[in-house]
Amino acid sequence: MLAAGCAGGRIGEMGTGVGIGAAWMASAMPPDCTLVTAEIDPARAEAARELLAEDRRVEVVTGDSAAVLSGRGPFDLLFCDGGGGDYADLADLVRVGGRIVMDDVTPEKVQSPDSPLRGNDAKRQFFFGDPRLVSVEVVLPDLENSLLVGTRTR
Repeated sequence: MLAAGCAGGRIGEMGTGVGIGAAWMASAMPPDCTLVTAEIDPARAEAARELLAEDRRVEVVTGDSAAVLSGRGPFDLLFCDGGGGDYADLADLVRVGGRIVMDDVTPEKVQSPDSPLRGNDAKRQFFFGDPRLVSVEVVLPDLENSLLVGTRTR
């Protein structure tokens, strides 16, 4: 849904895997949009290249996502599906008005009381503490998974 709104824009993906998520985004994005997706594992990156080979709007790059995407932005949408590192650098990859989406987040309400992430989650600290972002946590219908979405405002 967010990819569909990137008319004339640029999408970045951190953590390609074998390209399934990239294929979904490419199928939704407008014809004048481009997608750069980065995967650190060479075998997975090659599998994604094969899957996405017919779509000239999509480029699969191999390497550390933050490093290989840093010179390819700014992005209108940045989908983070892998890796870790310094989350503060993510805002630098997105233009003002662009969005960052991070999935595979566990809502705090379902974390065990002794979870080291409870109140100390670097992802949430970035999304809700970086003054450049206005963010929301979207809890999915299963109530055990969520995603974080932030819009860069400055």
